Amino acid sequence: MGIKINNDIEVTRVFDFLSSVKNNVVVLRGGTRSSKSYSMSQHMIINKFCKPLNKTYIIACKTLPLLKKTALKETIDLLEKYKVPHKLNRSDLELRVLNNRCYFMGLDKPSKAASITTDEVWLEEACDFTYDDFRQFWLRAKYRVYLSFNPISALHWIKTKLIDGSSYDLAEDVSIYKDNLKNLLPNQIANIENLIKQDQNFHKVYALGQWGVLENIIYDNWNIFKKVEFKEDVKFIDGKKVDDITYGLDFGYSNPSCLTEINWVENDFIVSELLYQDKLTNTELIERVKKIIPEDKRYREIYADSSEPDRINEFYHAGFNIHKARKDVTTGIDFCKTHMLGVTTDSTNGIKELQSYKRKEDKDGNVMEEPVKFNDHFCDSTRYGAYSKLITTGDSHIADFSFR
Repeated sequence: MGIKINNDIEVTRVFDFLSSVKNNVVVLRGGTRSSKSYSMSQHMIINKFCKPLNKTYIIACKTLPLLKKTALKETIDLLEKYKVPHKLNRSDLELRVLNNRCYFMGLDKPSKAASITTDEVWLEEACDFTYDDFRQFWLRAKYRVYLSFNPISALHWIKTKLIDGSSYDLAEDVSIYKDNLKNLLPNQIANIENLIKQDQNFHKVYALGQWGVLENIIYDNWNIFKKVEFKEDVKFIDGKKVDDITYGLDFGYSNPSCLTEINWVENDFIVSELLYQDKLTNTELIERVKKIIPEDKRYREIYADSSEPDRINEFYHAGFNIHKARKDVTTGIDFCKTHMLGVTTDSTNGIKELQSYKRKEDKDGNVMEEPVKFNDHFCDSTRYGAYSKLITTGDSHIADFSFR
Protein backbone atom coordinates (compact mmCIF):
# COMPACT_ATOMS: atom_id res chain seq x y z
CA MET A 1 0.00 0.00 0.00
CA GLY A 2 1.31 3.42 -0.94
CA ILE A 3 1.59 6.65 1.03
CA LYS A 4 -1.36 8.98 0.63
CA ILE A 5 -0.63 12.68 0.36
CA ASN A 6 -3.29 15.35 0.89
CA ASN A 7 -5.23 16.14 -2.26
CA ASP A 8 -4.91 19.92 -1.77
CA ILE A 9 -1.24 20.04 -2.84
CA GLU A 10 -0.77 22.76 -5.44
CA VAL A 11 0.75 21.68 -8.73
CA THR A 12 1.32 23.38 -12.08
CA ARG A 13 0.73 22.30 -15.66
CA VAL A 14 4.28 20.90 -15.73
CA PHE A 15 3.40 18.33 -13.05
CA ASP A 16 0.38 17.22 -15.08
CA PHE A 17 2.61 16.72 -18.12
CA LEU A 18 5.05 14.62 -16.10
CA SER A 19 2.23 12.49 -14.69
CA SER A 20 1.05 11.51 -18.16
CA VAL A 21 4.24 11.17 -20.21
CA LYS A 22 5.40 7.66 -21.22
CA ASN A 23 8.44 8.35 -23.41
CA ASN A 24 11.97 7.11 -22.64
CA VAL A 25 13.55 10.57 -22.72
CA VAL A 26 11.66 13.47 -21.16
CA VAL A 27 12.93 17.02 -21.74
CA LEU A 28 11.81 19.85 -19.46
CA ARG A 29 12.96 23.01 -21.20
CA GLY A 30 11.96 26.20 -19.47
CA GLY A 31 12.59 29.78 -18.55
CA THR A 32 13.45 30.94 -15.07
CA ARG A 33 10.95 30.23 -12.25
CA SER A 34 8.74 28.14 -14.53
CA SER A 35 8.31 25.38 -11.87
CA LYS A 36 10.11 22.71 -13.92
CA SER A 37 12.50 21.59 -11.14
CA TYR A 38 9.91 21.96 -8.39
CA SER A 39 7.39 19.99 -10.43
CA MET A 40 10.00 17.33 -11.10
CA SER A 41 10.59 16.91 -7.34
CA GLN A 42 6.83 16.67 -6.79
CA HIS A 43 6.58 14.09 -9.56
CA MET A 44 9.33 11.93 -8.09
CA ILE A 45 7.73 12.01 -4.65
CA ILE A 46 4.03 11.65 -5.51
CA ASN A 47 4.20 9.39 -8.56
CA LYS A 48 7.33 7.37 -7.72
CA PHE A 49 8.54 7.31 -4.13
CA CYS A 50 5.12 7.09 -2.48
CA LYS A 51 4.08 4.00 -4.42
CA PRO A 52 5.35 0.51 -3.51
CA LEU A 53 7.13 0.06 -6.86
CA ASN A 54 10.41 -1.42 -5.59
CA LYS A 55 12.32 0.81 -7.99
CA THR A 56 15.73 2.49 -7.98
CA TYR A 57 16.14 6.10 -9.02
CA ILE A 58 19.02 8.50 -9.53
CA ILE A 59 18.86 12.28 -9.19
CA ALA A 60 22.04 13.87 -10.47
CA CYS A 61 23.73 17.20 -11.03
CA LYS A 62 27.10 17.68 -12.63
CA THR A 63 28.68 18.59 -9.28
CA LEU A 64 27.86 17.54 -5.73
CA PRO A 65 27.73 21.12 -4.34
CA LEU A 66 25.15 22.07 -6.98
CA LEU A 67 23.12 18.94 -6.22
CA LYS A 68 23.01 19.71 -2.50
CA LYS A 69 21.74 23.24 -3.11
CA THR A 70 19.13 22.32 -5.73
CA ALA A 71 17.49 18.94 -6.33
CA LEU A 72 18.53 17.30 -3.06
CA LYS A 73 17.38 20.20 -0.89
CA GLU A 74 14.13 20.70 -2.78
CA THR A 75 13.24 17.00 -2.70
CA ILE A 76 13.96 16.58 1.02
CA ASP A 77 12.14 19.82 1.85
CA LEU A 78 9.05 18.58 0.00
CA LEU A 79 9.17 15.17 1.68
CA GLU A 80 9.15 16.91 5.04
CA LYS A 81 6.47 19.39 3.97
CA TYR A 82 4.23 16.53 2.79
CA LYS A 83 5.04 14.52 5.95
CA VAL A 84 6.23 11.53 3.93
CA PRO A 85 8.15 8.99 6.08
CA HIS A 86 11.64 8.62 4.65
CA LYS A 87 15.22 7.78 5.56
CA LEU A 88 18.20 9.67 4.15
CA ASN A 89 21.72 8.35 4.58
CA ARG A 90 23.60 11.62 4.29
CA SER A 91 27.02 10.02 3.92
CA ASP A 92 25.97 7.91 0.93
CA LEU A 93 23.14 10.26 -0.17
CA GLU A 94 20.80 7.30 -0.35
CA LEU A 95 17.10 8.02 0.17
CA ARG A 96 14.56 5.32 1.05
CA VAL A 97 10.80 5.71 0.83
CA LEU A 98 8.74 2.50 1.18
CA ASN A 99 10.65 -0.10 -0.85
CA ASN A 100 12.07 2.47 -3.27
CA ARG A 101 15.62 3.79 -3.29
CA CYS A 102 16.93 7.03 -4.71
CA TYR A 103 20.62 7.89 -5.01
CA PHE A 104 21.67 11.54 -5.24
CA MET A 105 24.81 11.88 -7.30
CA GLY A 106 27.29 14.53 -8.40
CA LEU A 107 28.94 13.46 -11.63
CA ASP A 108 32.40 14.87 -12.28
CA LYS A 109 33.39 12.01 -14.62
CA PRO A 110 31.24 10.01 -17.08
CA SER A 111 32.83 6.79 -15.78
CA LYS A 112 31.00 7.28 -12.46
CA ALA A 113 27.82 6.14 -14.19
CA ALA A 114 29.48 3.11 -15.81
CA SER A 115 28.59 0.59 -13.11
CA ILE A 116 25.08 1.89 -12.38
CA THR A 117 21.85 0.05 -13.04
CA THR A 118 18.74 2.07 -12.32
CA ASP A 119 15.11 2.37 -13.34
CA GLU A 120 14.90 6.11 -13.93
CA VAL A 121 17.24 9.10 -13.86
CA TRP A 122 16.66 12.81 -13.41
CA LEU A 123 19.45 15.11 -14.65
CA GLU A 124 18.92 18.53 -13.07
CA GLU A 125 20.66 21.52 -14.72
CA ALA A 126 21.13 19.15 -17.64
CA CYS A 127 23.03 21.67 -19.77
CA ASP A 128 26.00 21.16 -17.42
CA PHE A 129 26.32 17.53 -18.50
CA THR A 130 28.16 16.30 -21.58
CA TYR A 131 26.59 14.06 -24.19
CA ASP A 132 28.82 11.24 -22.92
CA ASP A 133 27.37 11.75 -19.43
CA PHE A 134 23.86 11.45 -20.81
CA ARG A 135 24.71 8.36 -22.86
CA GLN A 136 26.09 6.58 -19.80
CA PHE A 137 22.85 7.17 -17.90
CA TRP A 138 20.58 6.45 -20.86
CA LEU A 139 22.24 3.09 -21.53
CA ARG A 140 21.79 2.03 -17.90
CA ALA A 141 18.31 3.37 -17.16
CA LYS A 142 15.67 0.69 -17.66
CA TYR A 143 12.80 3.06 -18.34
CA ARG A 144 13.37 6.78 -18.48
CA VAL A 145 15.76 9.74 -18.29
CA TYR A 146 14.47 13.22 -17.41
CA LEU A 147 16.39 16.40 -18.25
CA SER A 148 15.52 19.83 -16.79
CA PHE A 149 17.30 23.05 -17.78
CA ASN A 150 17.28 26.63 -19.08
CA PRO A 151 17.94 26.59 -22.86
CA ILE A 152 20.99 28.86 -22.87
CA SER A 153 22.52 27.78 -26.20
CA ALA A 154 20.87 26.54 -29.39
CA LEU A 155 24.19 24.82 -30.13
CA HIS A 156 23.92 22.56 -27.08
CA TRP A 157 23.87 18.78 -27.59
CA ILE A 158 20.44 18.52 -25.95
CA LYS A 159 19.03 20.38 -28.94
CA THR A 160 21.32 19.14 -31.70
CA LYS A 161 21.59 15.48 -30.70
CA LEU A 162 18.41 14.74 -28.71
CA ILE A 163 15.65 17.01 -29.94
CA ASP A 164 16.75 17.64 -33.53
CA GLY A 165 18.42 14.24 -33.91
CA SER A 166 15.08 12.38 -33.82
CA SER A 167 16.66 9.04 -32.86
CA TYR A 168 15.24 9.00 -29.30
CA ASP A 169 11.75 8.24 -28.04
CA LEU A 170 11.44 11.76 -26.69
CA ALA A 171 8.80 14.06 -25.23
CA GLU A 172 9.47 17.73 -24.62
CA ASP A 173 7.64 20.27 -22.48
CA VAL A 174 8.35 23.99 -22.63
CA SER A 175 7.40 26.01 -19.55
CA ILE A 176 7.66 29.69 -18.69
CA TYR A 177 7.10 31.85 -15.62
CA LYS A 178 3.41 32.27 -16.55
CA ASP A 179 2.93 28.57 -15.76
CA ASN A 180 3.88 29.39 -12.17
CA LEU A 181 2.36 32.84 -11.58
CA LYS A 182 0.54 31.89 -8.38
CA ASN A 183 3.88 31.14 -6.68
CA LEU A 184 5.75 34.27 -7.79
CA LEU A 185 6.03 37.68 -6.17
CA PRO A 186 5.16 40.80 -8.22
CA ASN A 187 8.81 41.92 -8.25
CA GLN A 188 9.91 38.55 -9.61
CA ILE A 189 7.39 38.76 -12.43
CA ALA A 190 8.38 42.34 -13.20
CA ASN A 191 12.10 41.43 -13.36
CA ILE A 192 11.43 38.65 -15.84
CA GLU A 193 9.14 40.73 -18.03
CA ASN A 194 11.58 43.65 -17.97
CA LEU A 195 14.18 41.51 -19.76
CA ILE A 196 12.64 42.44 -23.11
CA LYS A 197 13.89 46.01 -22.51
CA GLN A 198 17.40 44.86 -21.60
CA ASP A 199 18.43 41.99 -23.84
CA GLN A 200 16.51 40.12 -26.53
CA ASN A 201 18.44 36.90 -26.06
CA PHE A 202 18.01 36.85 -22.27
CA HIS A 203 14.31 37.47 -22.82
CA LYS A 204 14.13 34.50 -25.19
CA VAL A 205 15.91 32.15 -22.78
CA TYR A 206 14.69 33.19 -19.34
CA ALA A 207 11.24 34.63 -20.06
CA LEU A 208 10.08 32.56 -23.05
CA GLY A 209 12.05 29.33 -22.56
CA GLN A 210 13.30 29.51 -26.15
CA TRP A 211 16.73 28.43 -27.30
CA GLY A 212 19.26 31.25 -27.34
CA VAL A 213 22.92 31.87 -28.01
CA LEU A 214 24.77 33.76 -25.30
CA GLU A 215 27.33 36.18 -26.69
CA ASN A 216 29.38 39.03 -25.22
CA ILE A 217 30.03 37.16 -21.97
CA ILE A 218 31.85 39.50 -19.58
CA TYR A 219 33.94 37.06 -17.55
CA ASP A 220 35.54 34.65 -20.00
CA ASN A 221 38.80 33.73 -18.28
CA TRP A 222 38.37 32.12 -14.87
CA ASN A 223 38.89 28.75 -13.22
CA ILE A 224 37.16 26.57 -10.64
CA PHE A 225 39.23 25.86 -7.51
CA LYS A 226 38.45 22.72 -5.53
CA LYS A 227 40.72 22.25 -2.51
CA VAL A 228 40.68 24.54 0.55
CA GLU A 229 43.05 23.69 3.40
CA PHE A 230 44.85 25.29 6.36
CA LYS A 231 48.52 24.89 7.17
CA GLU A 232 49.60 26.38 10.49
CA ASP A 233 46.64 28.77 10.46
CA VAL A 234 47.36 29.94 6.90
CA LYS A 235 44.67 29.34 4.28
CA PHE A 236 45.49 27.78 0.91
CA ILE A 237 43.18 27.27 -2.08
CA ASP A 238 44.52 24.70 -4.52
CA GLY A 239 47.98 25.44 -3.14
CA LYS A 240 47.66 29.23 -3.47
CA LYS A 241 48.36 31.10 -0.23
CA VAL A 242 45.56 33.48 0.84
CA ASP A 243 46.93 36.77 2.20
CA ASP A 244 43.71 38.55 3.16
CA ILE A 245 39.92 38.19 3.10
CA THR A 246 37.17 40.73 2.46
CA TYR A 247 33.46 40.23 1.80
CA GLY A 248 30.91 41.56 -0.64
CA LEU A 249 27.18 41.74 0.15
CA ASP A 250 24.33 42.28 -2.30
CA PHE A 251 20.98 42.85 -0.61
CA GLY A 252 17.78 41.27 -1.87
CA TYR A 253 14.40 39.91 -0.87
CA SER A 254 12.37 38.77 -3.86
CA ASN A 255 15.81 38.38 -5.48
CA PRO A 256 18.53 36.55 -3.55
CA SER A 257 20.78 38.23 -1.02
CA CYS A 258 24.34 37.18 -1.77
CA LEU A 259 27.42 37.15 0.47
CA THR A 260 30.76 36.44 -1.18
CA GLU A 261 34.20 35.91 0.33
CA ILE A 262 37.07 37.52 -1.55
CA ASN A 263 40.26 35.52 -0.94
CA TRP A 264 43.21 37.70 -1.90
CA VAL A 265 46.17 35.91 -3.46
CA GLU A 266 48.83 38.61 -3.85
CA ASN A 267 46.96 41.21 -5.95
CA ASP A 268 44.44 38.77 -7.43
CA PHE A 269 41.51 36.99 -5.82
CA ILE A 270 39.45 33.79 -5.67
CA VAL A 271 35.76 34.09 -4.78
CA SER A 272 33.67 31.82 -2.56
CA GLU A 273 29.87 31.98 -2.42
CA LEU A 274 28.86 31.95 1.25
CA LEU A 275 25.15 32.82 1.01
CA TYR A 276 22.66 32.99 -1.86
CA GLN A 277 19.05 33.05 -0.66
CA ASP A 278 15.88 35.00 -1.31
CA LYS A 279 13.01 36.02 0.99
CA LEU A 280 15.29 36.97 3.89
CA THR A 281 14.38 40.03 5.94
CA ASN A 282 17.34 42.09 7.08
CA THR A 283 17.02 40.66 10.59
CA GLU A 284 17.08 37.13 9.17
CA LEU A 285 19.99 38.02 6.90
CA ILE A 286 22.02 39.39 9.80
CA GLU A 287 21.45 36.20 11.80
CA ARG A 288 22.53 34.09 8.83
CA VAL A 289 25.69 36.14 8.32
CA LYS A 290 26.50 35.89 12.06
CA LYS A 291 26.57 32.10 11.65
CA ILE A 292 28.81 32.39 8.59
CA ILE A 293 31.27 34.98 9.94
CA PRO A 294 32.17 34.25 13.58
CA GLU A 295 32.59 37.13 16.01
CA ASP A 296 36.39 37.00 16.05
CA LYS A 297 36.45 37.47 12.24
CA ARG A 298 34.05 40.41 12.05
CA TYR A 299 36.90 42.90 11.89
CA ARG A 300 37.20 41.97 8.20
CA GLU A 301 35.61 44.49 5.86
CA ILE A 302 32.23 43.85 4.27
CA TYR A 303 31.40 46.08 1.29
CA ALA A 304 27.66 46.22 0.68
CA ASP A 305 25.22 47.73 -1.78
CA SER A 306 25.34 51.48 -1.06
CA SER A 307 21.74 51.96 -2.21
CA GLU A 308 20.60 50.29 1.05
CA PRO A 309 22.01 52.59 3.80
CA ASP A 310 19.43 51.55 6.41
CA ARG A 311 20.30 47.88 6.00
CA ILE A 312 24.01 48.68 6.17
CA ASN A 313 23.40 50.62 9.38
CA GLU A 314 21.64 47.61 10.94
CA PHE A 315 24.65 45.42 10.11
CA TYR A 316 26.99 48.02 11.63
CA HIS A 317 25.05 48.05 14.90
CA ALA A 318 25.08 44.23 14.88
CA GLY A 319 28.87 44.36 15.14
CA PHE A 320 30.06 44.01 11.54
CA ASN A 321 32.81 46.09 9.94
CA ILE A 322 30.55 47.03 7.04
CA HIS A 323 31.00 49.84 4.50
CA LYS A 324 29.19 51.26 1.51
CA ALA A 325 30.53 49.70 -1.67
CA ARG A 326 31.80 51.66 -4.63
CA LYS A 327 29.32 51.05 -7.43
CA ASP A 328 31.39 52.11 -10.45
CA VAL A 329 30.08 49.32 -12.62
CA THR A 330 32.30 49.57 -15.70
CA THR A 331 35.60 50.21 -13.91
CA GLY A 332 34.68 47.66 -11.23
CA ILE A 333 34.03 45.00 -13.85
CA ASP A 334 37.29 45.85 -15.62
CA PHE A 335 39.17 45.41 -12.32
CA CYS A 336 37.50 42.05 -11.65
CA LYS A 337 38.16 40.84 -15.20
CA THR A 338 41.85 41.57 -14.68
CA HIS A 339 42.24 40.20 -11.15
CA MET A 340 39.68 37.43 -10.61
CA LEU A 341 41.42 34.06 -10.79
CA GLY A 342 38.16 32.14 -10.38
CA VAL A 343 35.70 30.68 -7.89
CA THR A 344 35.60 27.75 -5.49
CA THR A 345 33.69 24.68 -6.61
CA ASP A 346 30.93 25.15 -4.02
CA SER A 347 29.99 28.54 -5.54
CA THR A 348 27.21 26.90 -7.52
CA ASN A 349 25.02 29.94 -8.13
CA GLY A 350 28.09 32.05 -8.80
CA ILE A 351 29.31 29.67 -11.47
CA LYS A 352 25.92 29.82 -13.20
CA GLU A 353 25.96 33.61 -13.08
CA LEU A 354 29.47 33.89 -14.48
CA GLN A 355 28.56 31.61 -17.37
CA SER A 356 25.74 33.92 -18.48
CA TYR A 357 26.82 37.38 -17.23
CA LYS A 358 26.89 39.44 -20.40
CA ARG A 359 26.83 42.96 -21.74
CA LYS A 360 23.62 44.57 -22.95
CA GLU A 361 22.82 45.02 -26.61
CA ASP A 362 20.69 47.86 -27.93
CA LYS A 363 17.76 47.35 -30.30
CA ASP A 364 20.17 47.41 -33.26
CA GLY A 365 22.43 44.73 -31.79
CA ASN A 366 25.23 47.09 -30.74
CA VAL A 367 27.10 45.93 -27.65
CA MET A 368 26.99 48.32 -24.67
CA GLU A 369 29.41 48.67 -21.76
CA GLU A 370 26.89 47.92 -19.01
CA PRO A 371 25.79 44.37 -18.08
CA VAL A 372 22.30 42.94 -18.25
CA LYS A 373 20.64 43.40 -14.85
CA PHE A 374 19.42 39.84 -14.31
CA ASN A 375 20.85 36.94 -12.29
CA ASP A 376 23.78 39.15 -11.27
CA HIS A 377 23.73 38.99 -7.46
CA PHE A 378 26.97 37.02 -7.11
CA CYS A 379 28.67 39.20 -9.72
CA ASP A 380 27.58 42.42 -8.00
CA SER A 381 28.60 41.11 -4.58
CA THR A 382 32.01 40.09 -5.91
CA ARG A 383 32.57 43.49 -7.48
CA TYR A 384 31.59 45.24 -4.24
CA GLY A 385 34.00 43.17 -2.14
CA ALA A 386 36.95 43.32 -4.51
CA TYR A 387 36.86 46.70 -6.24
CA SER A 388 35.79 48.65 -3.13
CA LYS A 389 38.71 47.19 -1.18
CA LEU A 390 41.12 48.38 -3.83
CA ILE A 391 39.64 51.89 -3.96
CA THR A 392 39.50 52.21 -0.14
CA THR A 393 43.06 51.08 0.64
CA GLY A 394 44.87 51.74 -2.61
CA ASP A 395 46.08 48.15 -2.50
CA SER A 396 44.46 44.75 -2.97
CA HIS A 397 45.50 43.35 0.38
CA ILE A 398 47.03 44.47 3.66
CA ALA A 399 49.07 41.77 5.40
CA ASP A 400 49.23 38.17 6.38
CA PHE A 401 47.32 37.15 9.49
CA SER A 402 45.99 34.08 11.26
CA PHE A 403 42.70 32.66 9.98
CA ARG A 404 41.81 30.79 13.18
